[in-house]
Amino acid sequence: MNAPHTELPYYEAAGNEVDLFEHAWKNHLPVLIKGPTGVGKTRFVAYMAAKLNLPIYTVACHDDLTAADLVGRHLIGDGATYWSDGPLTRAVREGGICYLDEVVEARKDTTVVIHPLADHRRVLPIDRTGEVLHAPSSFMLVVSYNPGYQNFMKGMKPSTRQRFVSLRFDFPNAEREESILRGETGCDEMTAKRLVGIGRSLRALKDVDLEEVASTRLLVYAAILIRDGMDPVEACRASLVESLTDDQEVAEALLEVVLATFGR
Repeated sequence: MNAPHTELPYYEAAGNEVDLFEHAWKNHLPVLIKGPTGVGKTRFVAYMAAKLNLPIYTVACHDDLTAADLVGRHLIGDGATYWSDGPLTRAVREGGICYLDEVVEARKDTTVVIHPLADHRRVLPIDRTGEVLHAPSSFMLVVSYNPGYQNFMKGMKPSTRQRFVSLRFDFPNAEREESILRGETGCDEMTAKRLVGIGRSLRALKDVDLEEVASTRLLVYAAILIRDGMDPVEACRASLVESLTDDQEVAEALLEVVLATFGR
């Protein structure tokens, strides 16, 4: 969990997402954020939690995540059995934000848990304790996923998707991405411009087989290393090339793009 922030994390809005999120929160509507990896979905939620001065419980969903991981379970300690709340339950009790990142990766039984919190009921039944928690007005459920990465077995069902107000995130335009790099890392204008150019070139490659393209997050990593004095080519090799592929031939093709910008 992250406690309420007194200082806002760095975030640069792309459109009306801040306004929409605030309206959704005020009107007790859950929010779904969809978009590719590394474009600021998690940072945006952290920013909004700080802006609204709410505690946030972030859960990185995965194949083994169960409903019990979210709600809680009985544990044994000091010779006795006691109940331990999961992150979703704590968020409901405290009236904070529960953010389920890449929610489609979780096991299907998690859907049963979030449905009654994502409609007019706003309740969390805890079968193992017999409790039915009514979410306070400040509670908000936020989920995210990457539509381009899901497969048939891991798509979000329409019956779940239609319970949410939805936001679509995408890669920022060049001007905004340069501004993000400068604001996030303090790098100089030319470095930001060159890195954004590399990122856009890598995303446009047609004959290279990549599971995912270069994210803004990876460009930020490269900018941090360069700002700290690392050679730009080596910084890009570590932050972009090797993070995007294990294939040597593909890595060489990506490195050619880097060398065209930061060539020696």
